Amino acid sequence: MKIIRDEKELQNEIFKLKAQGKKIGLVPTMGALHEGHLSLVKKAREENDVAAASIFVNPIQFGPNEDLAKYPRTFEADCEKLEKEKTDILFFPEASSIYPEGYGTYINVENNFTDKLCGAKRPGHFKGVSTVVGMLFHLFQPDRAYFGLKDYQQVLVIKKMVKDLRFPVEVVPMPIIREEDGLAMSSRNKYLSPEDRLEALCLSRALKLAGDRVKNGERDRKTIYQLIEKEILKSKNAKIDYISIADAQTLEEREIIDPSSTLIALAVFIKQVRLIDNLLVKTVVS
Repeated sequence: MKIIRDEKELQNEIFKLKAQGKKIGLVPTMGALHEGHLSLVKKAREENDVAAASIFVNPIQFGPNEDLAKYPRTFEADCEKLEKEKTDILFFPEASSIYPEGYGTYINVENNFTDKLCGAKRPGHFKGVSTVVGMLFHLFQPDRAYFGLKDYQQVLVIKKMVKDLRFPVEVVPMPIIREEDGLAMSSRNKYLSPEDRLEALCLSRALKLAGDRVKNGERDRKTIYQLIEKEILKSKNAKIDYISIADAQTLEEREIIDPSSTLIALAVFIKQVRLIDNLLVKTVVS
Protein backbone atom coordinates (compact mmCIF):
# COMPACT_ATOMS: atom_id res chain seq x y z
CA MET A 1 0.00 0.00 0.00
CA LYS A 2 1.34 3.38 -0.99
CA ILE A 3 0.80 6.00 1.74
CA ILE A 4 0.72 9.52 0.33
CA ARG A 5 0.58 12.69 2.42
CA ASP A 6 1.23 15.32 -0.24
CA GLU A 7 -1.52 16.44 -2.63
CA LYS A 8 0.80 16.97 -5.59
CA GLU A 9 2.28 13.52 -5.15
CA LEU A 10 -1.24 12.08 -5.08
CA GLN A 11 -2.25 13.93 -8.24
CA ASN A 12 0.86 12.71 -10.05
CA GLU A 13 0.12 9.12 -9.01
CA ILE A 14 -3.51 9.41 -10.14
CA PHE A 15 -2.42 10.93 -13.45
CA LYS A 16 -0.19 7.91 -14.12
CA LEU A 17 -2.96 5.46 -13.24
CA LYS A 18 -5.50 7.25 -15.41
CA ALA A 19 -3.04 7.30 -18.32
CA GLN A 20 -2.94 3.50 -18.02
CA GLY A 21 -6.73 3.34 -18.22
CA LYS A 22 -7.12 2.22 -14.61
CA LYS A 23 -10.49 2.49 -12.88
CA ILE A 24 -10.26 3.98 -9.38
CA GLY A 25 -12.55 3.26 -6.45
CA LEU A 26 -12.38 5.69 -3.51
CA VAL A 27 -13.39 5.23 0.12
CA PRO A 28 -13.21 8.54 2.03
CA THR A 29 -12.93 8.03 5.81
CA MET A 30 -11.98 9.81 9.01
CA GLY A 31 -10.10 6.78 10.26
CA ALA A 32 -10.79 4.66 13.36
CA LEU A 33 -11.73 2.01 10.83
CA HIS A 34 -14.15 -0.83 11.52
CA GLU A 35 -15.79 -3.55 9.44
CA GLY A 36 -18.25 -1.05 8.04
CA HIS A 37 -15.42 0.90 6.43
CA LEU A 38 -13.71 -2.28 5.32
CA SER A 39 -16.85 -3.48 3.57
CA LEU A 40 -16.55 -0.36 1.39
CA VAL A 41 -12.89 -1.10 0.68
CA LYS A 42 -13.74 -4.68 -0.26
CA LYS A 43 -16.34 -3.44 -2.74
CA ALA A 44 -13.92 -0.89 -4.17
CA ARG A 45 -11.37 -3.66 -4.60
CA GLU A 46 -13.92 -5.89 -6.39
CA GLU A 47 -15.22 -3.26 -8.79
CA ASN A 48 -12.10 -1.31 -9.75
CA ASP A 49 -8.49 -1.71 -10.80
CA VAL A 50 -7.31 0.50 -7.96
CA ALA A 51 -8.74 0.59 -4.42
CA ALA A 52 -7.98 3.91 -2.74
CA ALA A 53 -8.85 5.31 0.67
CA SER A 54 -8.36 8.53 2.56
CA ILE A 55 -8.04 9.17 6.27
CA PHE A 56 -8.70 12.76 7.24
CA VAL A 57 -10.46 14.03 10.35
CA ASN A 58 -12.09 16.98 8.66
CA PRO A 59 -12.19 19.94 11.07
CA ILE A 60 -14.75 21.98 9.17
CA GLN A 61 -17.51 19.40 9.56
CA PHE A 62 -17.34 19.59 13.37
CA GLY A 63 -19.27 22.19 15.33
CA PRO A 64 -17.66 24.29 18.10
CA ASN A 65 -18.87 22.00 20.90
CA GLU A 66 -18.37 18.69 19.10
CA ASP A 67 -15.70 16.01 19.46
CA LEU A 68 -12.99 17.08 17.00
CA ALA A 69 -10.19 17.07 19.59
CA LYS A 70 -11.03 13.63 21.00
CA TYR A 71 -12.20 11.94 17.79
CA PRO A 72 -10.45 8.53 17.76
CA ARG A 73 -7.23 8.48 15.77
CA THR A 74 -5.80 4.99 15.21
CA PHE A 75 -3.58 5.41 12.17
CA GLU A 76 -1.27 2.42 12.63
CA ALA A 77 -4.16 0.02 13.25
CA ASP A 78 -6.04 1.53 10.31
CA CYS A 79 -3.05 0.93 8.02
CA GLU A 80 -2.87 -2.71 9.07
CA LYS A 81 -6.56 -3.19 8.25
CA LEU A 82 -6.23 -1.48 4.87
CA GLU A 83 -3.15 -3.55 4.05
CA LYS A 84 -5.12 -6.74 4.74
CA GLU A 85 -7.78 -5.57 2.28
CA LYS A 86 -5.09 -4.96 -0.35
CA THR A 87 -5.71 -1.24 -0.56
CA ASP A 88 -3.46 0.32 -3.19
CA ILE A 89 -3.35 3.96 -2.09
CA LEU A 90 -3.96 5.69 1.23
CA PHE A 91 -4.08 9.48 1.33
CA PHE A 92 -3.31 10.84 4.80
CA PRO A 93 -2.90 14.62 4.66
CA GLU A 94 -2.43 17.22 7.38
CA ALA A 95 -5.28 19.65 8.02
CA SER A 96 -2.90 22.54 7.32
CA SER A 97 -2.32 21.11 3.84
CA ILE A 98 -6.01 20.73 3.02
CA TYR A 99 -6.96 24.09 4.54
CA PRO A 100 -3.90 26.35 4.38
CA GLU A 101 -3.95 29.84 5.84
CA GLY A 102 -6.32 32.01 3.87
CA TYR A 103 -8.44 29.11 2.60
CA GLY A 104 -11.92 30.38 1.72
CA THR A 105 -13.69 28.13 -0.80
CA TYR A 106 -16.55 25.87 0.26
CA ILE A 107 -19.20 23.68 -1.32
CA ASN A 108 -22.63 24.21 0.20
CA VAL A 109 -25.41 21.95 -1.08
CA GLU A 110 -28.57 24.03 -0.77
CA ASN A 111 -31.55 21.72 -0.83
CA ASN A 112 -34.55 21.16 1.39
CA PHE A 113 -33.10 17.96 2.82
CA THR A 114 -29.85 19.53 4.04
CA ASP A 115 -31.61 21.46 6.82
CA LYS A 116 -33.29 18.37 8.26
CA LEU A 117 -32.10 15.57 10.58
CA CYS A 118 -28.36 15.99 11.22
CA GLY A 119 -28.34 19.13 9.07
CA ALA A 120 -30.73 20.81 11.51
CA LYS A 121 -28.89 19.57 14.59
CA ARG A 122 -25.34 20.21 13.31
CA PRO A 123 -25.31 23.54 11.41
CA GLY A 124 -22.50 23.68 8.86
CA HIS A 125 -21.80 19.96 9.06
CA PHE A 126 -22.77 19.12 5.50
CA LYS A 127 -21.00 22.18 4.15
CA GLY A 128 -17.84 20.70 5.65
CA VAL A 129 -18.59 17.22 4.31
CA SER A 130 -19.35 18.45 0.80
CA THR A 131 -16.25 20.62 0.68
CA VAL A 132 -13.81 17.89 1.66
CA VAL A 133 -15.48 15.19 -0.44
CA GLY A 134 -15.51 17.52 -3.45
CA MET A 135 -11.81 18.15 -2.90
CA LEU A 136 -11.10 14.42 -2.67
CA PHE A 137 -13.04 13.82 -5.88
CA HIS A 138 -10.90 16.45 -7.57
CA LEU A 139 -7.65 14.94 -6.28
CA PHE A 140 -8.47 11.27 -6.89
CA GLN A 141 -10.63 11.54 -10.02
CA PRO A 142 -12.40 8.33 -8.92
CA ASP A 143 -14.71 6.35 -11.16
CA ARG A 144 -16.67 5.19 -8.13
CA ALA A 145 -16.86 6.38 -4.52
CA TYR A 146 -18.27 4.29 -1.67
CA PHE A 147 -20.29 5.52 1.30
CA GLY A 148 -22.12 3.67 4.06
CA LEU A 149 -25.85 4.14 4.46
CA LYS A 150 -25.60 4.58 8.22
CA ASP A 151 -24.96 8.21 7.23
CA TYR A 152 -27.98 8.14 4.93
CA GLN A 153 -28.43 11.90 4.74
CA GLN A 154 -24.75 12.31 3.86
CA VAL A 155 -25.23 9.98 0.88
CA LEU A 156 -28.14 12.12 -0.36
CA VAL A 157 -26.07 15.30 0.01
CA ILE A 158 -23.10 13.85 -1.87
CA LYS A 159 -25.32 12.51 -4.64
CA LYS A 160 -26.85 15.97 -5.03
CA MET A 161 -23.40 17.59 -5.13
CA VAL A 162 -22.22 15.11 -7.77
CA LYS A 163 -25.28 15.75 -9.90
CA ASP A 164 -25.17 19.54 -9.64
CA LEU A 165 -21.41 19.93 -10.15
CA ARG A 166 -21.21 17.21 -12.82
CA PHE A 167 -18.56 15.17 -11.06
CA PRO A 168 -17.87 12.14 -13.30
CA VAL A 169 -18.11 9.70 -10.41
CA GLU A 170 -20.63 7.02 -9.47
CA VAL A 171 -21.68 7.26 -5.82
CA VAL A 172 -22.13 3.72 -4.49
CA PRO A 173 -24.22 3.44 -1.28
CA MET A 174 -23.41 0.43 0.87
CA PRO A 175 -25.51 -1.30 3.57
CA ILE A 176 -25.13 -0.64 7.28
CA ILE A 177 -22.82 -3.16 8.93
CA ARG A 178 -23.85 -4.20 12.42
CA GLU A 179 -22.33 -5.99 15.36
CA GLU A 180 -23.77 -9.41 16.17
CA ASP A 181 -26.08 -7.83 18.75
CA GLY A 182 -27.43 -5.29 16.24
CA LEU A 183 -25.45 -2.17 17.13
CA ALA A 184 -24.57 -0.22 13.99
CA MET A 185 -20.81 -0.04 13.61
CA SER A 186 -19.44 3.44 14.23
CA SER A 187 -16.08 4.95 15.08
CA ARG A 188 -17.81 6.70 17.98
CA ASN A 189 -18.69 3.35 19.54
CA LYS A 190 -15.13 3.49 20.93
CA TYR A 191 -16.36 6.17 23.35
CA LEU A 192 -18.89 3.82 24.96
CA SER A 193 -18.19 2.00 28.22
CA PRO A 194 -19.41 -1.62 28.34
CA GLU A 195 -22.51 -0.45 30.24
CA ASP A 196 -23.16 2.40 27.83
CA ARG A 197 -22.74 0.07 24.88
CA LEU A 198 -25.54 -2.13 26.20
CA GLU A 199 -27.75 0.94 26.48
CA ALA A 200 -26.86 1.93 22.91
CA LEU A 201 -28.67 -1.16 21.67
CA CYS A 202 -31.89 0.79 22.21
CA LEU A 203 -31.43 2.32 18.75
CA SER A 204 -31.38 -0.95 16.82
CA ARG A 205 -34.08 -2.46 19.06
CA ALA A 206 -36.36 0.50 18.41
CA LEU A 207 -35.82 0.28 14.66
CA LYS A 208 -36.47 -3.47 14.72
CA LEU A 209 -39.73 -2.97 16.60
CA ALA A 210 -40.77 -0.22 14.18
CA GLY A 211 -39.88 -2.32 11.17
CA ASP A 212 -41.85 -5.28 12.48
CA ARG A 213 -44.89 -3.12 13.17
CA VAL A 214 -44.80 -1.60 9.69
CA LYS A 215 -44.31 -5.04 8.18
CA ASN A 216 -47.47 -6.12 9.97
CA GLY A 217 -49.44 -3.29 8.41
CA GLU A 218 -49.10 -0.22 10.63
CA ARG A 219 -48.90 2.98 8.58
CA ASP A 220 -49.57 5.74 11.12
CA ARG A 221 -46.51 7.91 11.80
CA LYS A 222 -47.60 8.88 15.32
CA THR A 223 -48.01 5.24 16.38
CA ILE A 224 -44.55 4.29 15.08
CA TYR A 225 -42.98 7.42 16.57
CA GLN A 226 -44.37 6.65 20.02
CA LEU A 227 -43.25 3.03 19.77
CA ILE A 228 -39.69 4.12 18.99
CA GLU A 229 -39.66 6.82 21.66
CA LYS A 230 -40.89 4.44 24.35
CA GLU A 231 -38.25 1.83 23.51
CA ILE A 232 -35.37 4.30 23.48
CA LEU A 233 -36.35 5.90 26.77
CA LYS A 234 -36.22 2.54 28.51
CA SER A 235 -32.46 3.16 28.55
CA LYS A 236 -31.82 5.49 31.49
CA ASN A 237 -28.89 7.33 29.90
CA ALA A 238 -30.48 7.77 26.47
CA LYS A 239 -31.52 11.22 25.29
CA ILE A 240 -33.30 11.55 21.96
CA ASP A 241 -31.85 14.11 19.56
CA TYR A 242 -34.36 13.30 16.84
CA ILE A 243 -36.72 10.64 15.54
CA SER A 244 -37.61 11.08 11.89
CA ILE A 245 -40.12 9.15 9.79
CA ALA A 246 -39.73 10.70 6.38
CA ASP A 247 -39.70 10.31 2.63
CA ALA A 248 -36.50 8.49 1.73
CA GLN A 249 -35.59 10.95 -1.04
CA THR A 250 -36.72 14.34 0.27
CA LEU A 251 -36.57 13.68 4.04
CA GLU A 252 -39.95 15.40 4.38
CA GLU A 253 -41.81 14.01 7.38
CA ARG A 254 -44.66 11.61 6.56
CA GLU A 255 -47.95 11.26 8.42
CA ILE A 256 -48.76 8.06 6.55
CA ILE A 257 -45.91 5.64 5.95
CA ASP A 258 -45.28 4.66 2.35
CA PRO A 259 -43.61 1.22 2.48
CA SER A 260 -41.84 1.84 -0.83
CA SER A 261 -40.07 5.08 0.15
CA THR A 262 -39.81 5.82 3.86
CA LEU A 263 -36.73 6.28 6.04
CA ILE A 264 -36.90 5.92 9.81
CA ALA A 265 -33.85 7.74 11.20
CA LEU A 266 -32.62 8.22 14.75
CA ALA A 267 -30.04 10.30 16.55
CA VAL A 268 -29.65 9.48 20.24
CA PHE A 269 -27.20 10.55 22.92
CA ILE A 270 -25.96 7.83 25.25
CA LYS A 271 -24.62 10.13 27.94
CA GLN A 272 -22.33 12.38 25.85
CA VAL A 273 -21.98 10.07 22.83
CA ARG A 274 -24.21 10.88 19.87
CA LEU A 275 -25.14 7.85 17.77
CA ILE A 276 -27.17 7.61 14.58
CA ASP A 277 -28.98 4.72 12.94
CA ASN A 278 -31.72 4.22 10.39
CA LEU A 279 -34.00 1.80 8.63
CA LEU A 280 -35.26 1.91 5.05
CA VAL A 281 -38.78 0.58 5.37
CA LYS A 282 -38.77 -1.13 1.99
CA THR A 283 -36.00 -3.44 3.18
CA VAL A 284 -38.32 -5.01 5.76
CA VAL A 285 -41.63 -4.99 3.90
CA SER A 286 -40.52 -6.08 0.44
